Amino acid sequence: MDIQLSGKRAVVTGGGSGIGAAIAKILAEAGAHVLIGDISEESGEGCAAEIRARGGEASFIHLNVADPVKVSAAFAAARASYGEIQILINNAGAAKSAPFVRTDLDMWQQMMAINLTGVYLCCRETLPAMLEAGYGRIVNTASTAGLVGYAYTSAYCASKHGVVGLTRSLALETARTGVTVNAVCPGYAETEMTKRTVENIVKKTGRSEEDARAEIAKHNPQGRLIMPQEVANAVLWLCLPGTESMTGQCIAVAGGEVMN
Repeated sequence: MDIQLSGKRAVVTGGGSGIGAAIAKILAEAGAHVLIGDISEESGEGCAAEIRARGGEASFIHLNVADPVKVSAAFAAARASYGEIQILINNAGAAKSAPFVRTDLDMWQQMMAINLTGVYLCCRETLPAMLEAGYGRIVNTASTAGLVGYAYTSAYCASKHGVVGLTRSLALETARTGVTVNAVCPGYAETEMTKRTVENIVKKTGRSEEDARAEIAKHNPQGRLIMPQEVANAVLWLCLPGTESMTGQCIAVAGGEVMN
């Protein structure tokens, strides 16, 4: 791969596993120094070590995107050690499901804090320097749930719709600054989050794991789960030179499930 991001510093939140780890690795392959922000030191340090073993540049920063004080502290430490951030990938997320009448305030606030407010907090920490430099790339991991409605996931769905709205609004505000703001919207992917969804279906319905996975895969017209690398490929493209006109876009990586 051409080292087109050489000299750039990128933060990937939730970068220790799943889609986040795939994004971190591909950005490092393109030459970026990747700061893997994760609440799990084991996962984050493990991914950073793997990148370094492959010859890339990566460091771990402990990051809880739902805590404003910890977010500020983490980014302040990152700036002090590595300099300003040119690329921000807001990937950290969580999913819980329940019928709306059983969606209590704690679940609602948790989904908003992690999935939406966390994006706001991380953008707030990095955008001023991007604007001053006249360059920056922000890519938010939303979901097809940010583009359409799904039953029994009202809190998650609302939070991801919020990410889509924030992406579009921020893209318009920064349209003439050299900063682009986009989102990728994966369908059901081969991740731990989907694994937990399968386990939940098995537990509640008594169906086999195979049947549960097949039911989830039906959402995708291609009849399969999305691979994390496919999402990472889309994120990388949005960060590379030559995509300056791509801003305010929410790209569904979902096998045709959602067509804009």
